[in-house]
Amino acid sequence: MTAYLTINHESTSLHINKKLLQRRASWLMRHNKVQHHDLSILLVNDEEISWLNNHYRNKHGATNVLSFPSGIEGCTVADVNTALAKELGDIIISFETAKREANVLHISLHDRLTWLIIHGMLHLLGYDHERSEKEAIAMWDLEKKLIQQLQNSRSSQMTHLAINVDHVATVRNTRGTAEPDPVTAASICELAGAAGIVVHLREDRRHIHDRDIRLLRETIKTRMNLEMGANKEIIDIALNIKPDMVTLVPEKRKELTTEGGLNVSGQKKKLEKTIRQMNKAGIPVSLFIEPDSKQIKAAHAIGATYVELHTGRYCDSTCERDMEREFQYISTAAEEAYQMGLRVNAGHGLNYQTTSKIAALDTIEELSIGHAVISRAVYVGLDQAVREMAKIIRDASIVF
Repeated sequence: MTAYLTINHESTSLHINKKLLQRRASWLMRHNKVQHHDLSILLVNDEEISWLNNHYRNKHGATNVLSFPSGIEGCTVADVNTALAKELGDIIISFETAKREANVLHISLHDRLTWLIIHGMLHLLGYDHERSEKEAIAMWDLEKKLIQQLQNSRSSQMTHLAINVDHVATVRNTRGTAEPDPVTAASICELAGAAGIVVHLREDRRHIHDRDIRLLRETIKTRMNLEMGANKEIIDIALNIKPDMVTLVPEKRKELTTEGGLNVSGQKKKLEKTIRQMNKAGIPVSLFIEPDSKQIKAAHAIGATYVELHTGRYCDSTCERDMEREFQYISTAAEEAYQMGLRVNAGHGLNYQTTSKIAALDTIEELSIGHAVISRAVYVGLDQAVREMAKIIRDASIVF
């Protein structure tokens, strides 16, 4: 048995992760030992939930959630325009009310929907906050406990690992020889479990060279992500070799590594032109940005397919409080970007200690990691270093 989720009005501008909510509901069912039942969850608008509220409870206006235990006379599947099996019962949620409440509470829509699923499920299990103040307090405490337990559980979406091999080229270039070869390194990374290879072709060619790019395009078996600045020479190279995707990043000649995200809102015309060029060639574009709402909105407005959230400040935090604050920025930004329809990656500064928590975010598809893995490879070899990082990400993505 399982949890079924249906969304009325799929044309809504809200991008709701059905699989995420179904996984969370299934976890809650197992945790409450009702995993052998079917549960129906239906997301409707305010108008529909107002009708249900009035028809079955004689209460006017929209509410956030209604629960109908299996066997409630008169409450049929047809009444709510769905055809889902009912054993445990039905939970009906207004996504419009949930969105307003999420904004007031400063939490993500998915977190608010999860809380309402918990509230509705507890009603199906016999709890009722309207019977007495004592029961209301007990139900509230149990909701908070379940939310905390759910948050402490592992994520349920597999995040992918992409390895940046720029540092292999850097070592090679210091001696002006042919070794170590980033093309060979990329092959080892793929065999060890990497789902993609990232390379940054800089204007000054400080690490990856043009020849590397051509050879990598021919040999990479997974996916090639070309990081680049939005300048004409590099754009022309990208259009010629056609990587699987490009990630536009800021570049400063004197920086040791990329120091921060693009100011998308400040250079919309230039970036939008580049995105149009790439899209015309069938190349999706990611924008490397700070986890900031203004930049996310700008990225969406100019037609980016992805955003890659800069994780540098999170990784560089020196105390737990600062790290948690930066993590929340990333989590909130990933959620906002996903709800807008953007695909979400993340990277910069991630290592064997900081990766797990970011990999556990359901809205993030891929993590780009380079320096930490290549550094680890000095001690244990590249194959093992990649396998260790892949395991960290895989363990953080185990299904509930």
